[in-house]
Amino acid sequence: MLVIVGSIIVTLSVLGGFMMAGGQPLVLVQPSEFVVILGAAGGSLIIMAPMNVLKNLVAQILGCLKPSPFTKGAYEDMFKALYELFMLGRRNGMIALEPHVSDPHSSTILSKYPAFSGNHHAVDLLTGALRPLIDGKVKPDQLEALINTELAAMEEEHHKPIEVLSKASDAMPGFGIVAAVLGIVVTMGSIGGPAAEIGHHVAAALVGTFLGILVSYGYLSPIAVTMTLNGQSEMGFFRTLSKAVTGFATGMAPIMAIEVARRGLPSDIKPSAEDLENMLKGIGK
Repeated sequence: MLVIVGSIIVTLSVLGGFMMAGGQPLVLVQPSEFVVILGAAGGSLIIMAPMNVLKNLVAQILGCLKPSPFTKGAYEDMFKALYELFMLGRRNGMIALEPHVSDPHSSTILSKYPAFSGNHHAVDLLTGALRPLIDGKVKPDQLEALINTELAAMEEEHHKPIEVLSKASDAMPGFGIVAAVLGIVVTMGSIGGPAAEIGHHVAAALVGTFLGILVSYGYLSPIAVTMTLNGQSEMGFFRTLSKAVTGFATGMAPIMAIEVARRGLPSDIKPSAEDLENMLKGIGK
Protein backbone atom coordinates (compact mmCIF):
# COMPACT_ATOMS: atom_id res chain seq x y z
CA MET A 1 0.00 0.00 0.00
CA LEU A 2 2.81 2.43 0.83
CA VAL A 3 4.29 1.78 -2.62
CA ILE A 4 1.06 2.98 -4.21
CA VAL A 5 0.88 6.02 -1.93
CA GLY A 6 4.50 6.94 -2.63
CA SER A 7 4.03 6.54 -6.38
CA ILE A 8 0.99 8.82 -6.30
CA ILE A 9 2.96 11.43 -4.35
CA VAL A 10 5.81 11.29 -6.87
CA THR A 11 3.42 11.66 -9.81
CA LEU A 12 1.38 14.46 -8.27
CA SER A 13 4.49 16.36 -7.14
CA VAL A 14 6.07 16.26 -10.59
CA LEU A 15 2.86 17.16 -12.44
CA GLY A 16 1.90 19.76 -9.83
CA GLY A 17 5.24 21.52 -10.04
CA PHE A 18 5.11 21.42 -13.84
CA MET A 19 1.62 22.96 -13.87
CA MET A 20 2.59 25.60 -11.29
CA ALA A 21 5.33 26.70 -13.67
CA GLY A 22 2.73 27.12 -16.40
CA GLY A 23 3.19 23.78 -18.13
CA GLN A 24 0.39 21.89 -19.86
CA PRO A 25 0.16 18.23 -18.71
CA LEU A 26 -1.04 17.05 -22.12
CA VAL A 27 2.32 18.08 -23.58
CA LEU A 28 3.88 15.21 -21.59
CA VAL A 29 1.62 12.66 -23.29
CA GLN A 30 3.89 11.48 -26.09
CA PRO A 31 2.93 7.89 -27.04
CA SER A 32 5.95 7.46 -29.31
CA GLU A 33 8.30 8.23 -26.41
CA PHE A 34 6.50 5.71 -24.20
CA VAL A 35 6.81 3.06 -26.89
CA VAL A 36 10.56 3.61 -27.28
CA ILE A 37 11.40 3.77 -23.58
CA LEU A 38 9.09 1.11 -22.16
CA GLY A 39 9.48 -1.18 -25.15
CA ALA A 40 13.28 -1.03 -24.97
CA ALA A 41 13.18 -1.61 -21.20
CA GLY A 42 10.87 -4.60 -21.57
CA GLY A 43 13.03 -6.06 -24.31
CA SER A 44 16.16 -5.66 -22.23
CA LEU A 45 14.49 -7.51 -19.35
CA ILE A 46 13.71 -10.40 -21.67
CA ILE A 47 17.28 -10.44 -22.91
CA MET A 48 18.94 -10.39 -19.49
CA ALA A 49 16.67 -12.71 -17.48
CA PRO A 50 15.33 -16.26 -17.95
CA MET A 51 11.61 -16.88 -17.67
CA ASN A 52 11.64 -18.10 -14.07
CA VAL A 53 13.40 -14.91 -12.94
CA LEU A 54 10.87 -12.77 -14.84
CA LYS A 55 8.01 -14.64 -13.15
CA ASN A 56 9.60 -14.10 -9.75
CA LEU A 57 10.11 -10.43 -10.64
CA VAL A 58 6.41 -9.98 -11.35
CA ALA A 59 5.50 -11.84 -8.16
CA GLN A 60 7.84 -9.72 -6.05
CA ILE A 61 6.58 -6.47 -7.57
CA LEU A 62 3.00 -7.51 -6.79
CA GLY A 63 4.18 -8.45 -3.30
CA CYS A 64 5.31 -4.85 -2.80
CA LEU A 65 1.68 -3.76 -3.13
CA LYS A 66 0.59 -5.92 -0.18
CA PRO A 67 1.28 -5.54 3.55
CA SER A 68 4.20 -7.58 4.83
CA PRO A 69 3.08 -11.01 6.09
CA PHE A 70 5.97 -11.14 8.57
CA THR A 71 4.24 -9.25 11.33
CA LYS A 72 4.48 -9.63 15.09
CA GLY A 73 1.42 -11.87 14.93
CA ALA A 74 3.10 -14.15 12.39
CA TYR A 75 6.11 -14.54 14.68
CA GLU A 76 3.84 -15.28 17.64
CA ASP A 77 2.05 -18.00 15.66
CA MET A 78 5.40 -19.45 14.63
CA PHE A 79 6.67 -19.53 18.21
CA LYS A 80 3.47 -21.21 19.41
CA ALA A 81 3.54 -23.83 16.66
CA LEU A 82 7.22 -24.61 17.22
CA TYR A 83 6.84 -24.77 20.98
CA GLU A 84 3.93 -27.22 20.75
CA LEU A 85 5.83 -29.39 18.27
CA PHE A 86 8.95 -29.30 20.42
CA MET A 87 6.99 -30.24 23.54
CA LEU A 88 5.43 -33.18 21.71
CA GLY A 89 8.82 -34.32 20.43
CA ARG A 90 10.39 -34.05 23.85
CA ARG A 91 7.64 -36.00 25.63
CA ASN A 92 6.98 -38.72 23.09
CA GLY A 93 10.16 -38.78 21.01
CA MET A 94 10.86 -37.37 17.56
CA ILE A 95 8.81 -40.13 15.94
CA ALA A 96 5.70 -38.46 17.38
CA LEU A 97 6.29 -35.55 15.01
CA GLU A 98 6.17 -37.74 11.93
CA PRO A 99 2.42 -37.25 11.16
CA HIS A 100 2.80 -33.47 11.38
CA VAL A 101 5.89 -33.47 9.16
CA SER A 102 4.71 -35.94 6.53
CA ASP A 103 1.37 -34.17 6.03
CA PRO A 104 1.62 -30.64 7.48
CA HIS A 105 -1.66 -29.53 5.85
CA SER A 106 -3.51 -32.06 8.01
CA SER A 107 -1.50 -31.36 11.16
CA THR A 108 -3.71 -30.75 14.19
CA ILE A 109 -0.96 -28.55 15.62
CA LEU A 110 -0.04 -26.40 12.64
CA SER A 111 -3.69 -25.83 11.72
CA LYS A 112 -4.13 -23.92 15.00
CA TYR A 113 -1.75 -21.22 13.79
CA PRO A 114 -2.86 -19.99 10.34
CA ALA A 115 -0.45 -17.04 10.22
CA PHE A 116 2.37 -19.59 10.20
CA SER A 117 0.81 -22.58 8.43
CA GLY A 118 -0.37 -20.30 5.61
CA ASN A 119 3.25 -19.56 4.68
CA HIS A 120 4.12 -22.64 2.63
CA HIS A 121 7.79 -21.65 2.35
CA ALA A 122 8.14 -21.58 6.14
CA VAL A 123 6.26 -24.86 6.53
CA ASP A 124 8.43 -26.50 3.86
CA LEU A 125 11.55 -25.27 5.64
CA LEU A 126 10.31 -26.63 8.97
CA THR A 127 9.30 -30.03 7.64
CA GLY A 128 12.49 -30.26 5.56
CA ALA A 129 14.52 -29.67 8.72
CA LEU A 130 12.62 -32.09 10.95
CA ARG A 131 12.19 -34.94 8.46
CA PRO A 132 15.86 -36.02 8.30
CA LEU A 133 16.05 -35.82 12.10
CA ILE A 134 13.04 -38.09 12.46
CA ASP A 135 14.44 -40.51 9.86
CA GLY A 136 17.87 -40.45 11.49
CA LYS A 137 19.58 -39.35 8.28
CA VAL A 138 21.44 -36.47 9.90
CA LYS A 139 22.87 -35.88 13.35
CA PRO A 140 21.59 -32.89 15.33
CA ASP A 141 24.89 -31.04 14.98
CA GLN A 142 24.71 -31.43 11.19
CA LEU A 143 21.28 -29.86 10.87
CA GLU A 144 22.46 -26.23 10.94
CA ALA A 145 24.65 -26.70 7.86
CA LEU A 146 21.75 -28.37 6.07
CA ILE A 147 19.35 -25.51 6.78
CA ASN A 148 21.92 -22.79 6.04
CA THR A 149 22.52 -24.29 2.61
CA GLU A 150 18.80 -24.14 1.87
CA LEU A 151 18.53 -20.58 3.17
CA ALA A 152 21.44 -19.46 1.00
CA ALA A 153 19.75 -20.90 -2.08
CA MET A 154 16.47 -19.15 -1.19
CA GLU A 155 18.26 -15.84 -0.66
CA GLU A 156 20.04 -16.09 -4.00
CA GLU A 157 16.80 -16.92 -5.78
CA HIS A 158 15.11 -13.89 -4.22
CA HIS A 159 17.98 -11.55 -5.11
CA LYS A 160 18.05 -12.33 -8.84
CA PRO A 161 14.84 -10.42 -9.75
CA ILE A 162 16.04 -7.46 -7.68
CA GLU A 163 19.31 -7.38 -9.60
CA VAL A 164 17.44 -7.53 -12.90
CA LEU A 165 15.11 -4.69 -11.93
CA SER A 166 18.04 -2.59 -10.69
CA LYS A 167 19.82 -3.06 -14.02
CA ALA A 168 16.68 -2.03 -15.89
CA SER A 169 16.30 1.01 -13.62
CA ASP A 170 19.89 2.06 -14.29
CA ALA A 171 19.25 1.76 -18.03
CA MET A 172 16.08 3.88 -18.09
CA PRO A 173 17.87 7.28 -18.37
CA GLY A 174 19.84 5.83 -21.28
CA PHE A 175 16.65 4.72 -23.00
CA GLY A 176 15.30 8.23 -22.38
CA ILE A 177 18.32 9.63 -24.21
CA VAL A 178 17.69 7.20 -27.09
CA ALA A 179 14.10 8.42 -27.32
CA ALA A 180 15.32 12.04 -27.20
CA VAL A 181 17.88 11.48 -29.96
CA LEU A 182 15.23 9.89 -32.16
CA GLY A 183 13.03 12.90 -31.48
CA ILE A 184 15.85 15.24 -32.54
CA VAL A 185 16.25 13.20 -35.74
CA VAL A 186 12.57 13.75 -36.46
CA THR A 187 12.99 17.44 -35.62
CA MET A 188 15.87 17.82 -38.07
CA GLY A 189 13.66 16.35 -40.77
CA SER A 190 11.17 19.16 -40.16
CA ILE A 191 13.71 21.96 -39.72
CA GLY A 192 12.29 23.93 -42.63
CA GLY A 193 8.72 23.81 -41.31
CA PRO A 194 6.80 26.20 -39.07
CA ALA A 195 8.35 27.17 -35.75
CA ALA A 196 5.39 25.70 -33.85
CA GLU A 197 5.92 22.30 -35.48
CA ILE A 198 9.64 22.34 -34.69
CA GLY A 199 8.90 23.33 -31.10
CA HIS A 200 6.47 20.43 -30.78
CA HIS A 201 9.09 17.95 -31.98
CA VAL A 202 11.74 19.35 -29.62
CA ALA A 203 9.32 19.16 -26.70
CA ALA A 204 8.53 15.53 -27.53
CA ALA A 205 12.24 14.72 -27.61
CA LEU A 206 12.81 16.33 -24.21
CA VAL A 207 9.86 14.39 -22.78
CA GLY A 208 11.72 11.19 -23.64
CA THR A 209 14.68 12.18 -21.45
CA PHE A 210 12.32 13.32 -18.70
CA LEU A 211 10.36 10.04 -18.70
CA GLY A 212 13.49 7.90 -18.61
CA ILE A 213 14.88 9.70 -15.57
CA LEU A 214 11.51 9.84 -13.77
CA VAL A 215 10.71 6.15 -14.26
CA SER A 216 14.20 5.20 -13.10
CA TYR A 217 14.55 7.29 -9.95
CA GLY A 218 10.90 7.86 -9.14
CA TYR A 219 9.52 4.32 -9.51
CA LEU A 220 11.84 1.45 -10.42
CA SER A 221 14.69 2.17 -8.00
CA PRO A 222 12.36 2.60 -4.99
CA ILE A 223 10.52 -0.60 -5.92
CA ALA A 224 13.84 -2.46 -6.09
CA VAL A 225 14.69 -1.21 -2.59
CA THR A 226 11.27 -2.30 -1.32
CA MET A 227 11.81 -5.74 -2.83
CA THR A 228 15.17 -5.93 -1.06
CA LEU A 229 13.62 -5.02 2.29
CA ASN A 230 10.80 -7.51 1.77
CA GLY A 231 13.37 -10.19 1.05
CA GLN A 232 15.28 -9.31 4.20
CA SER A 233 12.07 -9.60 6.24
CA GLU A 234 11.35 -12.99 4.71
CA MET A 235 14.85 -14.30 5.32
CA GLY A 236 14.75 -12.95 8.87
CA PHE A 237 11.60 -15.00 9.48
CA PHE A 238 13.24 -18.12 8.09
CA ARG A 239 16.45 -17.60 10.08
CA THR A 240 14.43 -17.22 13.27
CA LEU A 241 12.72 -20.51 12.48
CA SER A 242 16.12 -22.07 11.78
CA LYS A 243 17.56 -20.93 15.11
CA ALA A 244 14.67 -22.43 17.05
CA VAL A 245 14.77 -25.77 15.22
CA THR A 246 18.54 -26.20 15.42
CA GLY A 247 18.51 -25.21 19.09
CA PHE A 248 15.90 -27.85 19.88
CA ALA A 249 17.69 -30.45 17.76
CA THR A 250 20.94 -29.96 19.69
CA GLY A 251 19.26 -30.61 23.04
CA MET A 252 17.87 -27.26 24.22
CA ALA A 253 14.64 -27.27 26.17
CA PRO A 254 11.69 -26.11 24.00
CA ILE A 255 11.33 -22.81 25.85
CA MET A 256 15.06 -22.13 25.60
CA ALA A 257 15.11 -22.86 21.86
CA ILE A 258 12.29 -20.36 21.35
CA GLU A 259 14.05 -17.83 23.60
CA VAL A 260 17.23 -18.03 21.52
CA ALA A 261 15.19 -17.37 18.37
CA ARG A 262 13.31 -14.49 20.03
CA ARG A 263 16.47 -12.61 20.96
CA GLY A 264 17.51 -12.21 17.33
CA LEU A 265 14.36 -10.31 16.35
CA PRO A 266 14.24 -6.56 15.63
CA SER A 267 12.71 -4.45 18.39
CA ASP A 268 9.47 -3.61 16.57
CA ILE A 269 8.34 -7.25 16.41
CA LYS A 270 10.24 -8.84 19.31
CA PRO A 271 8.02 -9.89 22.21
CA SER A 272 9.44 -9.38 25.68
CA ALA A 273 10.56 -12.38 27.71
CA GLU A 274 7.47 -11.99 29.88
CA ASP A 275 5.20 -11.76 26.83
CA LEU A 276 6.78 -14.90 25.41
CA GLU A 277 6.27 -16.79 28.66
CA ASN A 278 2.62 -15.76 28.84
CA MET A 279 2.17 -16.57 25.17
CA LEU A 280 3.45 -20.13 25.55
CA LYS A 281 1.83 -20.81 28.90
CA GLY A 282 -0.45 -23.83 28.70
CA ILE A 283 0.55 -24.77 25.13
CA GLY A 284 1.25 -28.46 24.67
CA LYS A 285 -0.30 -29.53 27.97
